[in-house]
Amino acid sequence: MTQDDEARHRAKMIKRKEVQDREVASKTVEKGLLIVHTGPGKGKSTAAFGLMLRALGRGFRVGVVQFIKGAWETGERLALDRFSDQVEWHTMGEGFTWETQDRSRDVAAAERAWRKAKDLMARPDVRLLVLDELNIALRYEYLDLAEVVETLKRRRPDLHVVVTGRNAKPELIEAADLVTEMTLVKHHFAAGVKAQEGVEF
Repeated sequence: MTQDDEARHRAKMIKRKEVQDREVASKTVEKGLLIVHTGPGKGKSTAAFGLMLRALGRGFRVGVVQFIKGAWETGERLALDRFSDQVEWHTMGEGFTWETQDRSRDVAAAERAWRKAKDLMARPDVRLLVLDELNIALRYEYLDLAEVVETLKRRRPDLHVVVTGRNAKPELIEAADLVTEMTLVKHHFAAGVKAQEGVEF
C-alpha cells in the first residue's frame, strides 16, 4: 500500500470507530436474556455449551436440563464435569422419540425436566440455564406451550436462559431477546460419515 492508501484507510477506520463507539455507548440496558438457537443446521447445542464455557470463565454458576437426549456419555458433559462446583447437569430425557416409541413416557420425562428447569430458574445462584432441546418437547406438544413461554418471560431479571432445538415455536421466538437460526449448508452425514466422538458427542 502507498502512503496515500494508508492515510485513507486510517481516516476511514477513525470514522468507523467513532460510529461504533457511539453505537456501543447508546446501549444502556442490562438484563437476563432469553436466547433461542433453532433451525435445521448443526451446532445449536454446541453454541449453547460454548456460551456456558464463557459464563464459567466469568465465575457464573450454570445449569443444564436436557429434555430429549438420554443418559449417553457426551464430550461436553465429560468436560464440564471438571467444573462440578459451578455446573448442575440434569439429563432428563429418555432418548429421541423414535427410540422410546412411547409417547406417555416421553411426556412424563419432559414434565420432569420442566419441573427441574423451574427449580433451577428459581435459584438466585444460577446465572445461566441451558434448556437443551426444549424446542423438541414443545414441537411434539409434550409440554403446554403457553405455560412454558409465560414462565420464561416471568423469570427473574438477571437470569440468562438458552433454549435449543429445531422448529422453535413462533410464540417462543416472539418472547426471546436473541434468536439464531442454524442453516444447513452441507452435512457430512449425507456423505455416509457416521457420528464421531469429539464432534457429535
